[in-house]
Amino acid sequence: MSKPKEVIRVGAVNVSIFENTVLKDGKILTIPKVVFQVRYKDKQGQWQSTSSLSVNDIPKAINALQKAYQILTEKGPKNADMPSEEIANQEQ
Repeated sequence: MSKPKEVIRVGAVNVSIFENTVLKDGKILTIPKVVFQVRYKDKQGQWQSTSSLSVNDIPKAINALQKAYQILTEKGPKNADMPSEEIANQEQ
């Protein structure tokens, strides 16, 4: 897996922003993707990750995902002039 362009951490919640490159209609497009995970230590003290949220993780995930959305729609050089609806449509 490639390295994320940016990682947002809010408590145990991590949101990573990746850029996927695809060829569509002869054009190379960069499509942002966001992955979130919650990090925790298991009973043996080993770090693990999950995409399941506890009640206390929900506001942290919302906060981190909002920050990711701001990054992608406000300062993303490839998406700076593109409305967020177009970004969403590209991902489908």
